[in-house]
Amino acid sequence: MSLVDLNGAILKAAGYRIEQTLTKTVGGAWKYGAEFAGEGGVPFIAKASGSGSVARETNTGTAVATRRLEIDLNDVNDIIAALNEVDFKKFIILEDFHYLGVDTQRSFSFSLKAYHENSQFCFIVVGVWREQNRLIYYNGDLTNRVASIDADVWSQEQLREVVAAGEQLLNINFDLGLIDELIKYSADAVALVQESCFKICERAGIHETQKTNITVGAGFDAEAIIREIVNDQAGRYMAFITNFSEGFQQTDLEMYKWLTYAVLASTDSDLERGLRRNQISAIIKAKHPEGTRLNEGNITQALQSTATLQVQKSIRPIIFDYDQTTRVLTVVDRSFLIWLAHQNREELMGEIGVLS
Repeated sequence: MSLVDLNGAILKAAGYRIEQTLTKTVGGAWKYGAEFAGEGGVPFIAKASGSGSVARETNTGTAVATRRLEIDLNDVNDIIAALNEVDFKKFIILEDFHYLGVDTQRSFSFSLKAYHENSQFCFIVVGVWREQNRLIYYNGDLTNRVASIDADVWSQEQLREVVAAGEQLLNINFDLGLIDELIKYSADAVALVQESCFKICERAGIHETQKTNITVGAGFDAEAIIREIVNDQAGRYMAFITNFSEGFQQTDLEMYKWLTYAVLASTDSDLERGLRRNQISAIIKAKHPEGTRLNEGNITQALQSTATLQVQKSIRPIIFDYDQTTRVLTVVDRSFLIWLAHQNREELMGEIGVLS
């Protein structure tokens, strides 16, 4: 999606029909006709102004009022005016924001400042990245204007609360020792804890709320359950390693193959913390045919395009993310880290054509 596509999607979700007109803006962009239709037993009353028209039709007792505006989808002020025109009061949620192109993300971050200053609209932006201030990185003016929530960080106490909530609904108690082991081997990933509890219930024959409270899970192997869940995605992870290492196209330097090698050559603890750009550079130069002659700019450019490459390769959810602010490459899929910890790294390196 471009910024025009994104703004158009917002208006469509709000109830507008969007059509391109024959009019262009001063900058040469096409203007669009936005028509809002409200249906119900009570006629929708559209605000009248000199820039649009109001039409009303009656069909079998149902009144339909339409309001047509001519707007520039590149202009955030036009989007605000269109939403105000229909007295829009809902939250606007942008799911999977990280799949947008970097230019679109950056452009929309500037639009958010205008939304904040010129309207009462509230946006909830959901994206996959490890740092909390990606939007502020794109637009420093958003400082103190956005509240960041890291939905990927769960304490052990919070994970136990998740388990307890499920216990209450099913009227069961999980074996305490088993839950401690599940949390230990889950790398603090709430999805793994939930999926593990589901499998335990499935094997214990728990498919509905129990009439009397029972304890389940005694004697189960927590590590084996976690490994089974992670191994279910082994095919996806192997395909990811192959596809990511191939890059956008065949090149002499094969930078994405060497980025993959840097990840495979790093320790589990380093991957958990994230790999700094200078760490990655040192690992690659120690093995790359170009050695120390390898240009740092090639490494940086490849790192900055990791998310774009994964989107283009239809890798969803994304696994690697590079923060240009802190210059750190992180593995945002915790299941991948657990899977990788149980793999033969040399064999994986051989799969991408790098011999140890």
